[in-house]
Amino acid sequence: MLNPLSQAQIEKITLWYLVQHSLSGFYKIQENYPLLSQALMPDQLSKWQQLGLHKSHLQRFKEFHSPEGQQKFQQCLNDILKTADFILCADDPAYPPQLQHYSDKPPLLFGQGHPHALLQPQVAIVGSRKPSPHGRQLAYDFAFYLSEQGFFINSGLAQGIDEAAHRGGIQHQRTIAVMGTGLDSTYPSQHQNLRQDIAQHGGAVITEFLPKTPPLQHHFPRRNRIVSALSLGIIVAEAKQQSGSLITAKLAADQGKTVFAIPGHIYSEYHQGCHQLIREGAILIDHPQQVIEDLALPAQWQSAQLPAQKGTGNIEIPAHLLALYQQLDWTGQDLDQLAAALQTDAAPLTAMLMELELMGLILQQGGMYLRCRTGK
Repeated sequence: MLNPLSQAQIEKITLWYLVQHSLSGFYKIQENYPLLSQALMPDQLSKWQQLGLHKSHLQRFKEFHSPEGQQKFQQCLNDILKTADFILCADDPAYPPQLQHYSDKPPLLFGQGHPHALLQPQVAIVGSRKPSPHGRQLAYDFAFYLSEQGFFINSGLAQGIDEAAHRGGIQHQRTIAVMGTGLDSTYPSQHQNLRQDIAQHGGAVITEFLPKTPPLQHHFPRRNRIVSALSLGIIVAEAKQQSGSLITAKLAADQGKTVFAIPGHIYSEYHQGCHQLIREGAILIDHPQQVIEDLALPAQWQSAQLPAQKGTGNIEIPAHLLALYQQLDWTGQDLDQLAAALQTDAAPLTAMLMELELMGLILQQGGMYLRCRTGK
């Protein structure tokens, strides 16, 4: 269960509730009000109208300030407190930095499990909801191998390839599920146990949607943009010609992500979507090691220089080190770059880097500081 909500969190949740998950509506209000508390005052309806907010948002604003409206919103807050282990706002230090530069990033993430999993290197595995037995096995095997090498496996908790990928990643306690509903429901319902296993065994289950949000069709492309944005690259394990996974792959390509596709028999309908992606420029892979090589991660991903530390991906990063850890990447930055980015002096920065190094979370190579794998 979540700790009591801060005033800032309540204000953001309130706006998210009023604009009914509208990204444009949320960011328009945020841009026009220095303080969200002011935007939520009853006398601001006319300004909301001037800003061109959708009529459904204006109606919700009116209803919100009635006794019935307040009661409904309080129930929403109660549901959040019951279902969420954590909430990440876009201005929180723990918010995934890989989402920050997207204009359509979710302003709020509601989650269960381990929020620090979201800071780790991730590879998305997606594909058909009705795969062949071969495709299901491939998704499991690729997820098993990549999670063993330190990657978190990201997918959408759907049937078929998503499920197989989660089950492969969970063997090493490294998988993340992004949902297209609120945390108070599971879609599909038969994945409730899988979802609980992910949250309880080192992973995270996240959504941008408030409680009582049903699995509407247009929610899943929204979910997929988060799956790909969080990940270093995306693997389409098996997909038919008209598969929704091709939409996810296009989203990933538009985000500048590396797209991988696993080929199959030329006469197999299960693989026509993957073959199309390869023709359009996706990278053909037949072994998960090729994913690691093609993502051009540093050599430590392939080395075993660090002692094996099972479960180190779940280390709780101390609050005073979180901003520094967020700034680090897998290619390396020197002390001057880090000091300039964080606007701090070299002496305290060196001490913090040493702390992270002793925790096994970073390496120093040739004067460059970089994240390291989370151990096997």
